[in-house]
Amino acid sequence: MHRGPFEALERQMEDVFDRVFRGWPVPRLDPDHVGWVPPLDMVNRRNEIVLRADLPGLEHKDIQLSVENGMLTLQGSRQQEKEEKDEDCYALERWAGAFSRSIALPQGVDPERIEASFKNGVLEIRIPKSKEVKGKKIDIKVA
Repeated sequence: MHRGPFEALERQMEDVFDRVFRGWPVPRLDPDHVGWVPPLDMVNRRNEIVLRADLPGLEHKDIQLSVENGMLTLQGSRQQEKEEKDEDCYALERWAGAFSRSIALPQGVDPERIEASFKNGVLEIRIPKSKEVKGKKIDIKVA
């Protein structure tokens, strides 16, 4: 079955993502919290892995971040805004309630040194790599 002009492009993009993220932990949704789950960006740098989550409408106090048994878990909640008595509501597309997202930490990171910051609705998590994982340049000797 022919899926249209974008089929080849879609296959190429899937191949690129498969190659780039091969061996990365796959994000796992917490089955107790079905609904909205924050999207995560992952950046693999030489000395660290950086995760960024967009959490619009949340404040620092609404977010919890924990590490346990090799899993990094992001949890939080957003309260429903006060109901307006004078207006009719035809559709609600903004989410409210609890969310949870967990990912397995890859081998070779130092969970004791994880740092997180929150600014303008974006949570940034920095996961340092162990010295063994950073790699090193090996000089080749001429015989």
